[in-house]
Amino acid sequence: MATLTIRIDERMETELTRLAEASHRTKSDLAREMLRWQLSIRRFHILRAQALRHAEVAGYLTDEDVFRHVPLGGFCAPSP
Repeated sequence: MATLTIRIDERMETELTRLAEASHRTKSDLAREMLRWQLSIRRFHILRAQALRHAEVAGYLTDEDVFRHVPLGGFCAPSP
């Protein structure tokens, strides 16, 4: 496992310490989880932007356009 050193302000240090103590986890474990979560969110936003470009080309401009092809309660095969 690689090592990453970051600087955090006193307020964040206090908050992280309290959370670590309350959850019986290490600060490193919490920081890894939070960083992993933030990276996932960033990847989602990048992929969403890419998907939106393709959706617009295919004529999906609004949520209603999508809902016409995906019924409530599940997915269906695309119509021909």
